[in-house]
Amino acid sequence: MTEMAEPVAAPARGRRGRKSSRRPVTVLGVLGELLITAGAVVLLFIGWQLWWNDAFVAGEQSKAAADLSNGWIAQDRNARDADKPAPVPADYGDPIVSAAPGAGDAFAVLFVPRFGADYHRTIAEGVGTGVLNSTRLGIGHYPDTQMPGEVGNFAVAAHRSAYGGGMHLINELQLGDAIYVQTADGYFTYRFRDMEYVAPSEVAVLAPVPGAVDKAATDALITLTSCNPLYSTAERIIAYGVFESWRPTSAGPPAELAPIIAAQAKG
Repeated sequence: MTEMAEPVAAPARGRRGRKSSRRPVTVLGVLGELLITAGAVVLLFIGWQLWWNDAFVAGEQSKAAADLSNGWIAQDRNARDADKPAPVPADYGDPIVSAAPGAGDAFAVLFVPRFGADYHRTIAEGVGTGVLNSTRLGIGHYPDTQMPGEVGNFAVAAHRSAYGGGMHLINELQLGDAIYVQTADGYFTYRFRDMEYVAPSEVAVLAPVPGAVDKAATDALITLTSCNPLYSTAERIIAYGVFESWRPTSAGPPAELAPIIAAQAKG
């Protein structure tokens, strides 16, 4: 027959109990606990910065880009008879190349279907924190590089993993992927060509012919730049696209972009 375990008896009254095992509080102990608490707070802040704050800023940037895009479309409709369909010529001619904007001015919206149907970000002049860290902008145009549709290099930059992460998925681009740039004048279509990784000091990627600073440009290119790897600034990831076509606002967006534009108008 199995014996039942006896409960531990309480010490008899009047008998001396065991000596307390509590350690005395020391300065080093308090300091250690404070450091652990501080470390936890830092980790929570980093998580907030990289996840919640990043998602919030991305949402604000997308909304601002949608407002800008929808505004240009509305202006075009108001400037002509909205009930009359715009003429559809066989050739829209040379793209309208706008003048370089002032520092910090928003002048274009970037759409990259590979980044998701809800991806759209405002492009503004300059690559300082006032543009890249903005809750309404997020993508910066390198001053002195070309404008959308212009022969040469239309070069832009965005964060990879902070302040909205405008280029978070840049590494997922595939050959032939569309990269659309919308301005007040119309839609510019580029096709992704290739990618490379360079040192942060490698400014030749911004030349009219990337990597060949002394060569005259004959093609219109787009260059997307961001930091690499994720959560690091050790190097730069560079994605190149080649200009394919353009169409004025009155002609409506390219077929692939049309449902994205329609969805943002409803949102």
